[in-house]
Amino acid sequence: MEIASIFSETFSILLALVFTALCCSFAVVSVRLKSKSVDSDGGGKTFPKHPCDCICSCVVDDATNTEIRTTASNNPDSNGGLMPGKLQMGASMMEQLVPEITNHALSYLDYPSLCRLSMTNSLMRKVANDDDAWKSLYQKDFTLEQHNVIPDNGWKAYYAVTKALLNVNAEFFNIIRDRSLEAMDNLWLNADYVKCVHASGESFSGYEAVMRSWQFAFNWDQVVVDFQVQDPCIRVVTGMAWITMKAFVEEEGAGPYNVTNIFEFSNGQWHMVHHHCSPYILQGLE
Repeated sequence: MEIASIFSETFSILLALVFTALCCSFAVVSVRLKSKSVDSDGGGKTFPKHPCDCICSCVVDDATNTEIRTTASNNPDSNGGLMPGKLQMGASMMEQLVPEITNHALSYLDYPSLCRLSMTNSLMRKVANDDDAWKSLYQKDFTLEQHNVIPDNGWKAYYAVTKALLNVNAEFFNIIRDRSLEAMDNLWLNADYVKCVHASGESFSGYEAVMRSWQFAFNWDQVVVDFQVQDPCIRVVTGMAWITMKAFVEEEGAGPYNVTNIFEFSNGQWHMVHHHCSPYILQGLE
């Protein structure tokens, strides 16, 4: 009985091994048959195998001995475009997205991310430099007031200029907080047409008069003024820019203020040529 039991178990194992070997053989044969059908045009003509292992239809130009690939997506429709619902073999997912979807995806990226994306490869550089993508980013980060503007050098350059100007504008308020007359001297353009109107209402014209007004303001014994700027709106034209904003001061009885700063591009950098600060009258308060 024990010998019969052992023989039965051995036979079962051998049978399982034979069945497994047959299954593997059939799998190998079916894979090879499928591979041959892919490399054929359906009429018996076999095309050479490609390193990319693609499944596109290929023909060889006998005159030039070069391969010509054709795909279903390369067949134009009556409007000259690609047939709807057919993907382009060998193309990346980004290439096959319609522009609206691509721009929507890029709208979630910030300024540094979009710049880094453009440095990955040629395709991403083309996508990341799209003018509509930079326009959407500009309106998201800055203001919607410029939707009718057509920048001469495109929205990417316009974005960069706007960001640089806002940094200069922020530096102006840092100079006031630090009371640095030297930095204020470098910020203003040395010209006789510059003008400054302080919150007190006093107006000064000309570079020398404006610098004296700031010297007097910095020497005045008072607490350090720290402005909190809100709602900056900027407009840039050739060689000129102006920024309007509200400035709040954490000091009892001071502010808020309406502020307008005008800048001129000279000698490779932006300089202030006009500053106007006036008290902001809050609606509904008597």
